[in-house]
Amino acid sequence: MTEATATTSASSTWNIDPAHSSADFKVKHMMISNVRGKFTGISGVLHRFEADHTKSGLEVSIDVSTVNTQDDKRDGHLKSADFFDAEKFPTMTFKSTHIEKKGDGFAVTGDLTIHGVTKPVVLNVEEVSEPAKDPWGNTRIGLSANAKINRKDFGLGWNATLEAGGVLVGEEVSITLDVEFIKAA
Repeated sequence: MTEATATTSASSTWNIDPAHSSADFKVKHMMISNVRGKFTGISGVLHRFEADHTKSGLEVSIDVSTVNTQDDKRDGHLKSADFFDAEKFPTMTFKSTHIEKKGDGFAVTGDLTIHGVTKPVVLNVEEVSEPAKDPWGNTRIGLSANAKINRKDFGLGWNATLEAGGVLVGEEVSITLDVEFIKAA
């Protein structure tokens, strides 16, 4: 067996199931409470190396127009040029550059692009399920991951100063990903 054949047979491709995946976020509002939201338009692929998961690769794309904070006015503002500028930058992307084992999970370093700005980010993958067959014969795995970013690092700088001091929207954004993958045939 050639080296190329061995590498190919040791890897598998897994596609994100958008119907069972979400990217949730929370950010401080008025420095007193959290506003939570989610994106549901997630697509992407995991190239999984069975013998050594640290050699795997992950690419994810999120449709910015799917943002949902349960408030239409706020969602419209988030899609505007003040924040995501969805018309000009319709997607956010993440492409892994390095994966390392971390306890029971993994630290997945990659390039996150939001609003046309690319910065390195580490996703802390806490749970990766064992492969399981669904009722339709597909093999699935799931994972949960989290990260924190500063929205201003990505050009999302809109804010308003509060009369009592402080700002309307916090800079730190907590992200939680729950993603389900289907093994490609």
